[in-house]
Formats: sequence, structure tokens, C-alpha cells
Amino acid sequence: MSHSEEKDMNHEFLPMTSVADNVGEQIAPGLFGLTTKIVNVFFIQCAEDPSTYFLVDAGMPKSGKTISEWADKWFDGKAPKAILLTHGHFDHVGAVNDLAEKWGVPVYAHTVELPYLNGKEDYPKPDRSVEGGLVTELSPLFPNHGIDLGKHIKPLPEDGTIPGLAGWRWIHTPGHTPGHVSFYRERDKVLVAGDAFVTVKQESLYKVLIQKQEISGPPKYFTTDWIHAKQSVEKLAALDPSVAATGHGIPMSGAELTVNLKNLVQHFDEIAKPNNGKYVD
Repeated sequence: MSHSEEKDMNHEFLPMTSVADNVGEQIAPGLFGLTTKIVNVFFIQCAEDPSTYFLVDAGMPKSGKTISEWADKWFDGKAPKAILLTHGHFDHVGAVNDLAEKWGVPVYAHTVELPYLNGKEDYPKPDRSVEGGLVTELSPLFPNHGIDLGKHIKPLPEDGTIPGLAGWRWIHTPGHTPGHVSFYRERDKVLVAGDAFVTVKQESLYKVLIQKQEISGPPKYFTTDWIHAKQSVEKLAALDPSVAATGHGIPMSGAELTVNLKNLVQHFDEIAKPNNGKYVD
């Protein structure tokens, strides 16, 4: 994407926000979360060196200042070691170019996701025909174009490791996008799920606004592969996570997470999958 197109992205029609906008909190030891309008970004602290951290995703367009301010608050102005992307949809990479340039750090993503991050491809257009609510109705207005991270973008290692971040691994969780990944810390079963599943019904503007907590599948209007989306939820549920920090919604943990995630797996077609839509069949 050209510089002018990147600039235009900041002026797209983005009417949504939530009561959690600009709210940051510690979710688990070494894991902090921040909401930018309707999407979450996360800060993963390195266990060996608490002053070193990684940023997961880069929020909505024009959120760079907010993310930087919280990074300064939590990590005394130090730049992260790298930015990790769960995927490249507009609401997860809104500030990534600005932050990568400002901090001079690499950006890691799954190799299958790279064409959407190096200027070669655009995502499929959102599907307004899936049922759900006002956000679905607005979805044709959402940017679907890829971005070009130039020299900053790098593929995640094929072995599941994250360079410089011991104790965490990435898991390929396609469906929402082809190269979607989630991040998992084995020792205490902490999961950063991205949009593989979320904890708010993202299609409903009202539920997004008030951040009503409920486990749902990936946002329907942007999900293009429902077979892999279901398999990804099954894969993550099999990990029996203790905490799930998702791309949208309030983190969920403990027995509530276990019960709701099991229910999502068992009833995925009823809860998550649309009854109709151009990417359903």
C-alpha cells in the first residue's frame, strides 16, 4: 500500500468505540492488555528481563499515540523488542507502520500472512450478508486493503518459537485469515487468541459498545474459511487455557473460560458459523 493509501486508512469511516477505549490492565503475570476503541493490543513481558517486552498487534488506525503512552507507562519509555501480529486486518495493524518506524523494531507474522503485509495482496471484502447486527451492516465500509511494512516485516520461525521470547510459542490458527496465529505460554496456560475466537459478539454494535462478555467465534463478516476456523477453535480449546486474552472483548479465565470454550467447540456451527454468506459454502 502506498503512503497516500496508508494516510487514507486513517480517515476511513470508523464509527465504533466501546466503554473500554483507552483502558489498560494487567491480565496475567507478564501480560498486559490495552483497548483501542473496539480492539485489544497486548504487551508480553519477558520473564528473564522484565524491562524487555513485545507488543502484540497494533490496534485501530490513529492509535499509535495511545499505545506509545501505555508502553511508556508500563515500560518506562523503552521500545519493545518486536511487534507480533496475530493477523493483518485493519483494526489490528492500524498503527503498526508508525510504531515500527518510531521504535525501529521488526514485525513478525506467519509466512502465509506476509502477502497482506508486504503490499502484494488485499484481503477479501467483508461479507455484509452474514447475520449479526449493526457492525456487520457497517462492515463494507471497513478497509480490506493490505499494507506494506517494507523492511520491518519478517516471518515467524517455522518451529513455533518467537525470537527473543522464551516460554511462549505461536500456534497457526487459520480461518479468520489464512495466516492467523495465536500465542501461548505453556507454563501457566496463558493464551493470546487474536480473533480465532473472541469474548464479545463482535457483530453487534450494542454489545461491542458495552463490552458484554460472551465467547463467540471469529468476527463473521471478515472470516473466509469456516472449516479451518472451527478446527482452530478446537486446537486452542484442547490446550485447556487458564486465561484467554482475545482481540475483541474482555479477557476470560478459569472455570468460566473452560465451560464456555467447551460449549463453543460443541456448538460451533450454531454459535459461530453464519447460516448464510458468500464465504460459508
